[in-house]
Amino acid sequence: MSYINNFKDLIIWQKGMDIAEKCYLLTKFFPKDELYGMVQQIRRAAVSIPANIAEGYGRRSTAEYIRFLNIAQGSINELETHLILSSRVGLSKQTDIEV
Repeated sequence: MSYINNFKDLIIWQKGMDIAEKCYLLTKFFPKDELYGMVQQIRRAAVSIPANIAEGYGRRSTAEYIRFLNIAQGSINELETHLILSSRVGLSKQTDIEV
C-alpha cells in the first residue's frame, strides 16, 4: 500500500506533470510567430494543472483543496480548448493533441 507524503505522490499531480511536459514538447514545433500567442496560452494552462493540484494539497484543508482542484479542472478545460483550436487552425494534428 502506498502512502501519500507530499503532493508529488499524488497520481493526479503526476499525470498533470506528464500533460504539461507533452504540451511543452508539442508547442516547441509551433511557428515562432505563435510564441506569445497559442504557445504561451497552451503552456500556461498546462502548467496550471499540476501547480493548482500541488497548491491545493499544501493548503491542508479539504475545502481549500477542493477549490484548487476545481481551478485545475478549469485549466484542463482551457487547455483542451487551446489544443482543439490549434488543430483546427493547422498548428498541430488531432493525433498530436490527444494527451
